Amino acid sequence: MSIVLGAIADDFTGATDLANNLVRAGMRTSQVIGIPREIHALDDVDAVVVALKSRSCPVADAVNDSLEALHWLKAQGARQIFFKYCSTFDSTDEGNIGPVADALLEALGTHQTVMVPAFPANGRTVYMGHLFVGDRLLNDSGMQHHPLNPMTDADLVRVLSRQTSHRVSLLPRPVLDKGAETAKTHLDDQLAQGVRHVICDTLDEADLQVLASAVAELPLVTGGSGLGQALPAEYRRLGWLEKVDNAGRLAPAHGPALVLSGSCSRATLGQVEHFLASHDGFALDPLALAEGNEQAEQALAFARERLLGPAGGEAPVLIYASAAPDRVRLAQQRLGVAAAGELVERALAGLAKVLVAEGVGRLVVAGGETSGAVVSALGISELRIGEQIDPGVPWTQTHIEGHELPLSLALKSGNFGGVDFFSRAFDALREERLS
Repeated sequence: MSIVLGAIADDFTGATDLANNLVRAGMRTSQVIGIPREIHALDDVDAVVVALKSRSCPVADAVNDSLEALHWLKAQGARQIFFKYCSTFDSTDEGNIGPVADALLEALGTHQTVMVPAFPANGRTVYMGHLFVGDRLLNDSGMQHHPLNPMTDADLVRVLSRQTSHRVSLLPRPVLDKGAETAKTHLDDQLAQGVRHVICDTLDEADLQVLASAVAELPLVTGGSGLGQALPAEYRRLGWLEKVDNAGRLAPAHGPALVLSGSCSRATLGQVEHFLASHDGFALDPLALAEGNEQAEQALAFARERLLGPAGGEAPVLIYASAAPDRVRLAQQRLGVAAAGELVERALAGLAKVLVAEGVGRLVVAGGETSGAVVSALGISELRIGEQIDPGVPWTQTHIEGHELPLSLALKSGNFGGVDFFSRAFDALREERLS
């Protein structure tokens, strides 16, 4: 059986975000970590999302990894390819969104794609080509302080034009208001004028539905996960996809519950503060981690006592390196941007590996880079996507070698989730277990 949609995501949480929306729209979905080295059993899935770590790596590496993922997905018979990036268009003037999209278009032998980063359910919208987070322009949303990809320009036509030598234009809201056929005509007109990349205005779910109808048969679409939720209905209309029930059903969850947070986004900082008001937590400091293993060992002892010791119970605990921008800058100034991030990722990934081996069975990870490090440390190659916790974040399950029971895992993009996300995630899993 061939898969309908093959997606290439530029980070781990972004992959899970898209997979979550595909499941919610009725597509049975599997997420694979990196380019598979063997053929996975795809008989019971409609979509496969390949999770790469290509958002912030050198352009050449991002392009090569994305092309390798494309070749694997086409070998599985994928009808359409989806290049998934963050709804905040995280990138630099060098890439990696533009160069990867160009390479995918060329490999597919096609000449145009759309850029639909908007995710209205999570407050990401595009109007007149400008990206908003809630009621703030992107460059005034906190993303201007992103430690790896600071976003200081909300005009996506301008941003993307700095990343590609090809023409970039806009599909504006007044065109969308006239429906899918008018949108298609606009895209065709732009193609005739040599436009390769079209930024799409998107204010609400109705806009996403119009766009999905207009682009469902394009060889390549790109964007955030909002478009992913709208596409399955078009696949069913085209006769590509059958209706299924319980696309996100997982096995019952077991084991102690742990939260690991490396994100320093505003949303995650609020979630950490909220969680610590009623749960135990341990703060990691990159400067202390740089001095040796003592702080990581203290964090491990803290988690073992509360989760795995005689007094351990159902209550989740948190280990976090999330910190306000001034503290992050201080660590980066002293250690270097890359070194500070790597210290945190390595520490949290090491803790995950030990604690899962010792019995932790429910794990939430906050931050795309942190999630990638944890998944790699645990040796995870595939995730089955379950039900949504918050827009963009589902529970997933995977099997760890040597473990009889599955690991329940939620990978949360730093910007996603309500303020009570950490505690509510485990409540949702408990309700699923009891249902």
